[in-house]
Amino acid sequence: MTHTPASTVLRNGLIGSVLAIAVAVTAHAQSPHRFTATAASLGTVATGATARVDITINRWSTDAEVEQLHTVLVEKGVDALYTALQKTKPVGTIRVNESLGWDLHYAREAKQEDGGRRITFATDRPINAWEARNQPRTIDYKFTVGELKVDADGKGTGSLGAAVKVGYDPDDKTLVLETFSSEPVRLLQVRAVK
Repeated sequence: MTHTPASTVLRNGLIGSVLAIAVAVTAHAQSPHRFTATAASLGTVATGATARVDITINRWSTDAEVEQLHTVLVEKGVDALYTALQKTKPVGTIRVNESLGWDLHYAREAKQEDGGRRITFATDRPINAWEARNQPRTIDYKFTVGELKVDADGKGTGSLGAAVKVGYDPDDKTLVLETFSSEPVRLLQVRAVK
């Protein structure tokens, strides 16, 4: 029987533990962030309607992706932004009730001083065949944009512009959002799903 010095066992055990912790931390950092909420329409479209919304974020948009989208918007306009957003690698999904859901193409997180988080997300809006063929006023509202504000326990509120028109104000250098209804959908009882 061969003896292994105690220092080798300790070192190998320590290295194994460090690797296990590193793998666990990496897996946690890359694990999906899931949220569920009750959506309540308070605007002029479907007033009073409610639905369950499930949001899954698999990764955050990179600084390079954000910069590229900003450049496209400033230099080429909203239609080019719509196309560029569709071509961006998906970051997660959004689903209403039991629908199949659709890809999110933008998601960013801002940590708050109180331990909470502000999460913004956006995607191109699904446009059905009838809408594409008939071109009603809603066809100009091609984006879905949302925001979640959750506390350190993962509970909070949010808003969802399910049909949003995006513009850019070059004087203020800000994104301007116009919703199809008079008010975005409110996301109530937002909670992180473990």
